[in-house]
Amino acid sequence: MTELSKAACVPCQGGVPVLTDNEIKALKLEVPLWKVVKVGGVKRLRREFTFPDFAAALAFAFRVGEIAEEQQHHPDLHVSWGKVVVEIWTHKINGLHQNDFILAAKVDQIPGA
Repeated sequence: MTELSKAACVPCQGGVPVLTDNEIKALKLEVPLWKVVKVGGVKRLRREFTFPDFAAALAFAFRVGEIAEEQQHHPDLHVSWGKVVVEIWTHKINGLHQNDFILAAKVDQIPGA
């Protein structure tokens, strides 16, 4: 279990700076399977999870949703047969915040992830 997976997301009111490249690099060490991607100029975390069928993918997506509700930090979920793509970024600041890495670490702790 990583240190990030033990932390809790804090409410982000906006107006805080996005993480620097060096901060992202340091936090990424705790979630090495996640990729930092840019979509429309906005950095986000993305990870693809594979499963043997749609039911398993849907069950995983549901568990991610439960964690997101607990943390009050909500990712984009793309569910298809045997696959779930999770994308995390902080919409209020249009980029990455420590909360995004905390949520990614918590998702990594889901059995079967």
